[in-house]
Amino acid sequence: MAAGGRQAGPSPDLGRYVVSRPIYSEAAFQEENEKRARLQPTLRELLVFFGSCSRKKAFQITKSFLPILEWLPKYRVKEWLVSDIISGVSTGLVATLQGLAFALLVAVPLGYGLYSAFFPLLTYFFLGTSRHLSVGPFPVVSLMVGSVVLSMAPDDKFYIMSSNATGLNKTLIDTVSRDAQRVVIASTLTFLVGIIQLVFGALQIGFIVRYLADPLVGGFTTAAAFQVFVSQLKIVLNTLIEIFQRIGTTNIADLIAGLLTIFICMVVKEINDRFKHKIPVPIPIEVIVVIATGISYAADLEKKYNAGIVKTIPRGFLPPEPPAVSMFSEMIAPAFSTAVVAYAIAVSVAKVYATKHDYPIDGNQEFIAYGISNVFAGAFSCFVSTTALSRTAVQESTGGKTQVASLISAGIVLIAIVALGKLLEPLQKSVLAAVVIANLKGMFMQVFDVPRLWRQNKADALIWIFTCVASIILGLDLGLLAGLVFGLLTVVLRVQLKFRKKEKIYVVEPEGVKILRFSSPIFYANIDGLKSSLKSTVGFDAIRVHNKRLKALRMIQKLIKKGKLKATKNGIISDSGTTNEAFESDEDLDDPEDLKIPTKEVEIQVDWNSELPVKVNVPRVPIHSLIFDFGGVSFLDVVAVRTMRMVKPFFFFCAVLVIDNIIRKLEQCGFFDDNIRKDMFFLTVHDAVLYIQHEMMHRDIQDPIFEKVRTIYYLFFCIIH
Repeated sequence: MAAGGRQAGPSPDLGRYVVSRPIYSEAAFQEENEKRARLQPTLRELLVFFGSCSRKKAFQITKSFLPILEWLPKYRVKEWLVSDIISGVSTGLVATLQGLAFALLVAVPLGYGLYSAFFPLLTYFFLGTSRHLSVGPFPVVSLMVGSVVLSMAPDDKFYIMSSNATGLNKTLIDTVSRDAQRVVIASTLTFLVGIIQLVFGALQIGFIVRYLADPLVGGFTTAAAFQVFVSQLKIVLNTLIEIFQRIGTTNIADLIAGLLTIFICMVVKEINDRFKHKIPVPIPIEVIVVIATGISYAADLEKKYNAGIVKTIPRGFLPPEPPAVSMFSEMIAPAFSTAVVAYAIAVSVAKVYATKHDYPIDGNQEFIAYGISNVFAGAFSCFVSTTALSRTAVQESTGGKTQVASLISAGIVLIAIVALGKLLEPLQKSVLAAVVIANLKGMFMQVFDVPRLWRQNKADALIWIFTCVASIILGLDLGLLAGLVFGLLTVVLRVQLKFRKKEKIYVVEPEGVKILRFSSPIFYANIDGLKSSLKSTVGFDAIRVHNKRLKALRMIQKLIKKGKLKATKNGIISDSGTTNEAFESDEDLDDPEDLKIPTKEVEIQVDWNSELPVKVNVPRVPIHSLIFDFGGVSFLDVVAVRTMRMVKPFFFFCAVLVIDNIIRKLEQCGFFDDNIRKDMFFLTVHDAVLYIQHEMMHRDIQDPIFEKVRTIYYLFFCIIH
């Protein structure tokens, strides 16, 4: 006895395994492992299900639309409230400054940035599924809105003539009318973006963001960061003319304040990144630079150095206004791209923190939440909201647990709107512009992703580069569309190239058997690849061989009828014959009339690899079976099925398939008949090979030399899961 009471014996060989089972066809496998049929509900059952409404069902529907009902009753007041208050205050201070700064990108008065940092938070508190997002303005989205605003309300539309004391006329810009018009445009665009997002959410098409691949988003946001940088650099240098053309007119006070702010923000953000595991809370540098407000006020930079300052921040709120519906037609295209980009950015950031804290994100509900938030905010003269990674990072890292922190941050912004806004009026615009530029650091750092992408996947690197360049040259909306089209084009090309490239198969092919593997869908765009791969694998053109055999068979029939040949059970007897040199070029064109022979079995036997008694060059066929390994094929379209149906008359068809949607497609297209049945489908390549070997062995015993000629020959399809 061995230790522990076990009997000593030979230890099992754990380095190999042996499987013994019958050859499984699809029908045999389904019969042995009964598949449960999925019962489709009747129309009446569907009407009863959707028409009935119990209290529990109504509450579940309400909770899905108002996620606050899910998490608020579970709120741990003693554990979370203090953390949410600290987080909300910190985030609110950052949101106040960023709201003012990002209003520069939209080209509207800065006070409207505070509105945009306040109103969306209220609705997302009730409707959002993320617990950590800080909703509000974001540089890329703000710039997209600003590009629409500047294109529809440029300065040259608001020139007016003014006379001075000397009687000379001077051209001025009516800034009051211009700013009012720009606010209307921005709020109308926000309203339209909200409607589009609401429609997407109602139609449950949150999957649309999946087509915005990471390389595409990276290239797009880097291009947007470049445009944001250029637009804000003009403010830092305090000139609206070309930056380098009139660099001598730069306002020194604005330049020093801007560059100093950029330097300080960059250094502190680098410290936050480098020591994020050691620093419990990121340093909110955006709040600290507000000290510049006191410096500007004390030094009176506006009067002494003509520095550009905020000047006025309106106190209180404006009454809600309806959107200018007449503008919808002019802004529908940029509204669509802005809606998708804003949603993509928000959901990407939300998923990061949802994964970190282990809770789900509902993509479709996020569409609805942002849609209602933008519709609501648009009515109060706001511009499009999404989220910002830096602001959300502050909210999460300072201890924020739920959207209660966002509600408190909204309260801080509210205080700035109704009471403390006047204290920010001496703040230099160059400082705000510098804050925007400093927040672009992470986007610019994405440039260093390109070499890594190039090493990992050249197609992804090309998508990044193309989208970035297109967005800079064509603008953000057209650039995004061009990048999306280019990305989809690379997918099509990769499918084509992969289909045409014959894959290595790591199996031993039995004599007379060829195995061909495909790892992509088969559809109209790559059907020629299927044909060419088939021809290169078998080494001959099946249709040409078939036509040659039909022609030879018809000539043999004629000679038999004339008595020049005699057909016996052992073959054809003839005194004369011609050498059948395989693949010898045949200059004679096949006569279509000669090919019209009956499709029934011909009661003669011909060895096609021997000399034939007729002058027809019939290529010799070195294989008897072909296996198509369709294990990586996810779907077939009608064109693919039609092509397979065209191959069907030339082969005896035996397939292996376990993918239900492909079987259904073949059924819908009428692929099956008396010759091709479902019980001729196998589970694996090995099942197909064993079946072929069994059939060939059985056939060799009966007829070792000759082959019974049929108009249908052998082809074995192996389509595995």
